[in-house]
Amino acid sequence: MKDVRIAGVGLTKFGNLPDRTGRDLFAEAALAAREDAGVSRDDYERIYYGNFMGELAEQQGHQGPVMAEAAGLECPATRFEQACASAGVAFRQAVQTIRSGGADVVLAGGMERMNNLGTAKVTQSLAIAADELFEVRAGVTFPGAYALMARAYFNEFGGDTEDLAHIAVKNHANAMPNEYAQFHREITLDDAMESAVVADPLRLYDACPITDGASAIVLVSDDYAEEHGLDAPVTVTGTGQGGDKAALQDRKYLARTPAATKAADEAYADAGISPDDVDVAEVHDCFTIAEVLALESLGLYEHGEGIGAAARGETTRDGDLPVNLSGGLKAKGHPVGATGTAQLVEMTKLLRGDHANSDAVSDAQIGITHNAGGTVSSAVVHVLEVMD
Repeated sequence: MKDVRIAGVGLTKFGNLPDRTGRDLFAEAALAAREDAGVSRDDYERIYYGNFMGELAEQQGHQGPVMAEAAGLECPATRFEQACASAGVAFRQAVQTIRSGGADVVLAGGMERMNNLGTAKVTQSLAIAADELFEVRAGVTFPGAYALMARAYFNEFGGDTEDLAHIAVKNHANAMPNEYAQFHREITLDDAMESAVVADPLRLYDACPITDGASAIVLVSDDYAEEHGLDAPVTVTGTGQGGDKAALQDRKYLARTPAATKAADEAYADAGISPDDVDVAEVHDCFTIAEVLALESLGLYEHGEGIGAAARGETTRDGDLPVNLSGGLKAKGHPVGATGTAQLVEMTKLLRGDHANSDAVSDAQIGITHNAGGTVSSAVVHVLEVMD
């Protein structure tokens, strides 16, 4: 089995970008990744691309070939749709293709354009990732679903909205120096706790924004990197994917996300590490409660202990386990089809030492990313390590 290295990464600025098209956004991210990698154009063998709502936002299906042309490449391109985990799953497929010997150079990435739809239409569009029969018809939106999960957590383990507000404050602070982040605005606990209620107990600052953006990564086999003298110190040592029932009503737990645990267990075993070995994490905080559920499902905290991690300073940039140094989905932004590879771009730069917040983890050797779809009915986890 071949080892897989990350040779290059690229991002667009995340935010409300009304003058950009989807192909324009992906072209910028892909060309940045290609330039960072320094790989010959003729050597690219596959493109794996994540996108969720292209047919609704731009009336564009069959986006693989469109985005290959935007990236300036002539190779087979496949689109992956797994809701907000689309790009994470595309990246996993790229890793498995290289490991199996199916290719030596693959471009993985994703794009989402959302703001052109407006808030009501975006909410309606995102809802197609929920169970149409048992959730959508009953009027459940994702803010409502995560509010149910937050209430279930409080009932089972304790904690309160102030604990969640500490997560929002932390992630907004982390986004401040990140040039790609949607928000460059620090907030206080009072700001978070006095903001408008979206779905009780979740308030405005508990929720990620609506975001346009794209991300891309060039993956190469270890053999290719050595043969071409590439400076690619970050290696993908672990990958895992888990699943759960789509509708919350059908699940055994509301305050736990077993799909993420399954993905993490597989990724840790693949990398030969344990949760105690992790130095830094980027997790899928579409809502602040989602960061808590992720920390516990990944084995980084016992169930019931993750809720106070930010308030205790353990997951802040100066804590023992910095989480979401990019600003997370909460403040960096969440262009859903691009988020999975965006997390991996941020983690690669953190480990390489060229991220705006790399000084917070200057000795880090192992980082993990956690990307989820729906209410974590899909989850994919990756382990990245710095290799000599």
